[in-house]
Amino acid sequence: MTTVNQPLVLPPSITSKTIRVKDLDVHFLQALPSSHSSSPTTQQPLIILLHGFPELAYSWRKVMVSLSEGGYNVVAPDQRGYGRTTMLNSSGVPIESIGFNDDLTPFRIFNLVTDIVLLVEAMNYRSVAAVVGHDFGSLVAGYCALIRPDLFRSVVMMSAPFPGAPPFQHSSENKQSSLAWPTVMKQLAELDTPRKHYTMYFSSADANADMLQPPQGLRNFLSDFFYAKSADWPKNAPHPLPDASASQLTTLPHYYIMLLEQTMPMAVRNAANEGTRPLQEWLSDEDLSFYASEYSRTGFQGGLNWYRCMMDTKWNMDLQIFTGKRVTVPAMFLSGSKDWGVYQSPGALERLKEYVCQSMDEEDVVLLPNAGHWVQQEQPEAVVSRLLGFLEKVSKT
Repeated sequence: MTTVNQPLVLPPSITSKTIRVKDLDVHFLQALPSSHSSSPTTQQPLIILLHGFPELAYSWRKVMVSLSEGGYNVVAPDQRGYGRTTMLNSSGVPIESIGFNDDLTPFRIFNLVTDIVLLVEAMNYRSVAAVVGHDFGSLVAGYCALIRPDLFRSVVMMSAPFPGAPPFQHSSENKQSSLAWPTVMKQLAELDTPRKHYTMYFSSADANADMLQPPQGLRNFLSDFFYAKSADWPKNAPHPLPDASASQLTTLPHYYIMLLEQTMPMAVRNAANEGTRPLQEWLSDEDLSFYASEYSRTGFQGGLNWYRCMMDTKWNMDLQIFTGKRVTVPAMFLSGSKDWGVYQSPGALERLKEYVCQSMDEEDVVLLPNAGHWVQQEQPEAVVSRLLGFLEKVSKT
C-alpha cells in the first residue's frame, strides 16, 4: 500500500475523518444536517452506508448531503481491506499491504459486522436509524440487522438480496446446498463453451494482479466494469431465472458467468464503448481517476478476501447459530431495474420478501428505472427520495 496522494474532492458538507476501531484505523465520510447543533447532548439519528466491490465510501458521495438534510448524521466508512481504512497488526502498526496468503480470519463476515458495531460504539451511538448496504455491503447490512436488531433499527439492502444465515452443517438443507454449488461449478466448466462463476474467479490467486495490471490499463478496466453493470450497457436486460442450473446461469452476462479462461478485464473489455450514453454522465473523469488512484495504491485483494470467505463455509460457521432467525426490523430492498444482481441467485429476492424479512411490505421492494447495478451513483436523487420515504414510514411505526 503506497502513501495516499490523491486528494478527496467532496462537496463542502462532507468531511473525511479517521477513527480507531479495534484493529483498524477506519476512514469514513460524514455529512451532518446544516442545522446541526454543536451541543454534545444533541445527536442526530445515524445512517450507516456500506459500500460494495469494487467501491469505496466515496461511492456514496452523491446521496450523503441530501440524506443529511433529512435530519440525519450520515456516515460512510471505507470497510476493512478498502480505501483509506488501514488494518493494524498486533502491535498497532499499519499493515502495508494485503496479500492472497494472508490469514482470512479478519475478513470473515461475522468480523465485518463486528467492525460496524464497534464503529457505531466508537461514535458514541446506542442505535442506528438505518444501516444501508450496496452489493456486498448488502450482505453486511443484512447481518447487522439480523444479529443486532436492538442496535440497527432498520435495514436497506441494495442490488443484492440478503440470503439470511446459513443452515447448520448437519442439516438436510445444508447438505443439499453444499452439494449443489460445486455441482453447478463443475457443470459450467463442462459446457461446450466452458464457463465459471465470477465469485470463483474473484477467489482465485490471480484475480488481484489481473485487475491491477489489466491489458487496457487500470482506469480503462474500471471504466469498462462500471459501464458493463450500468443501465447504459445495451446488453443488460435482467429477468428472473427459473433455477440455478448451469444452462440457466449462462443467461447471465459475461461479467457474472465468465468464459473459463477469461480474466475479468478480458470479460468486460471495451464495454464502455458499446453504449450510446457516455459513462461521464453519471461517473465523471474525476470520479474514475479517484477510483483508479485508490485501487492502484491498495490493490483489490482486501475486497477479494471477502469473496474467498463467502465461498468457503469454514469461514461462515459462526453464522450458523443464527439459522432460521428472521430480520425483524423494518426492511427495504432497493435496486436498479437494469441490474442483473437482483436475479443472479435465482429465487433470492422471493426468499428475502417471504421468509428472510419479517417486516418487508410490497412497497418496500423497489426497482428504479434507468438504473443498473450502481444505483446510488446512476440515480442518486431517486435513491435519496426512496430512502427518506422509507425512513419516514419507519419513524411512524
